[in-house]
Amino acid sequence: MALKLVRNAINSPTLTADVGGTLFTYREFGPTGGVPLVFLHHFTATIDDWDPRVIDGFAAQRHVITFDNRGVGGSQGHTPTTVSEMADDAIAFIRALGLEQVDLMGFSLGGFVSQMIAIKQPSLVRKIILAGTGPAGGDGVGDVTRRLLSDTLQGVLTLKDPKRYLFFTRTTNGKAHAEAYMRRLKQRTQDRVKPTSARNIAAQVVAIRRWGAQQPMYLGKIEHPVLVANGEDDRMLPTRSSFDLAQRLPNSSLRIYLDAGHGGVFQCHEQFVPQALEFLK
Repeated sequence: MALKLVRNAINSPTLTADVGGTLFTYREFGPTGGVPLVFLHHFTATIDDWDPRVIDGFAAQRHVITFDNRGVGGSQGHTPTTVSEMADDAIAFIRALGLEQVDLMGFSLGGFVSQMIAIKQPSLVRKIILAGTGPAGGDGVGDVTRRLLSDTLQGVLTLKDPKRYLFFTRTTNGKAHAEAYMRRLKQRTQDRVKPTSARNIAAQVVAIRRWGAQQPMYLGKIEHPVLVANGEDDRMLPTRSSFDLAQRLPNSSLRIYLDAGHGGVFQCHEQFVPQALEFLK
């Protein structure tokens, strides 16, 4: 009997879907069947930037789909300059796969997009995880802070990925988890996608700023069950934004991880993944 290849973060093939004449790259993990869990990633990220421990943790029980939205990583086109348009593209991608209902896991910018998907197409969504993210018009959301700039500059000067500074606390524990996380991101060595271009990163910056500057949305429209998660010291989007989300969403629960930052769900994956899987049941 032939052995069946398990699709995990290291070996799952990179696929393409035609979305209105534009090719989107994506990967699938875990068993098929049931409601798929669609991941929406952060500023500058591609499908190669998801933590393998998180992907494989969810895929042990769930059908997981990661994808690059328009203009990002391996997907064609130009990145929109509003979160609303990004949500439209994500909805079109989900529909192109023939999916009638999905769960969403939105991290950072992906959390903005997830909120818009739920508002635009509520019947498409069953449950939502919002990690390291915030509401439109929220206090400190969309700001390019001195802390953010200094962490990015430190990455440039040390020739290291700034995520190690932006996503983790600067404690001994946080630094150790940052190094482990960066090693995990390098585990996949073949069939990787190209980095997001400077032009499309600039479009994301515009979209993030617009999200932060717009009038707050009425989040009572999002009646779906929502799990909000973050670290206690988020250097990119203030942790108070997670409290704000949890308070304003009518059917939410909140998880805050100690001595963790923007990437708290990666640092604390051993806690986060089981809690999220229980929430998704």
